[in-house]
Amino acid sequence: MLSIRPARPDDAALVMELIRDLARYEKLLDDVDADENMIADALFAPQPRVFCDIAEWTDPGAPAVGAGFALWFYNFSTFRGRHGIYLEDLYVEPAFRGHGIGKALLVHLAKRCVAEGLPRLQWSVLHWNTPSIEFYKSQGAVELADWRGYRVSEDALKRLADSGG
Repeated sequence: MLSIRPARPDDAALVMELIRDLARYEKLLDDVDADENMIADALFAPQPRVFCDIAEWTDPGAPAVGAGFALWFYNFSTFRGRHGIYLEDLYVEPAFRGHGIGKALLVHLAKRCVAEGLPRLQWSVLHWNTPSIEFYKSQGAVELADWRGYRVSEDALKRLADSGG
């Protein structure tokens, strides 16, 4: 049986484990420098700026198991004049795929958007991740073909910060 709930402070290790599993799947494990304390500080700060929902799976007579997660934050559209939700990560452990958990996490966030009057739920997906792309399209998502993501980080971020202006 599936249940979805907000992450609690005692979930920090689970969230970090799921992040590592996601990074391993995306072949980006070497990029992970977050640790359990950093995740706990971000999610459970007095005024958090990032949120996490945990998908738990329970088999009859067994304890609940963390089967997946959605980590998200509020973004803002100047064109729409309102906040939306940006889904940073959605991941379901391989052993729990095919049970509707990924869809349930998306539905959970879509319901939050509707309840809060937020006009959109948005995310990015790696270009090679065909299973996820197919899944998202089957849920009604459309690719933002005219938009490209950009990032400034590491040394380039320091150079930009030091460039004056």
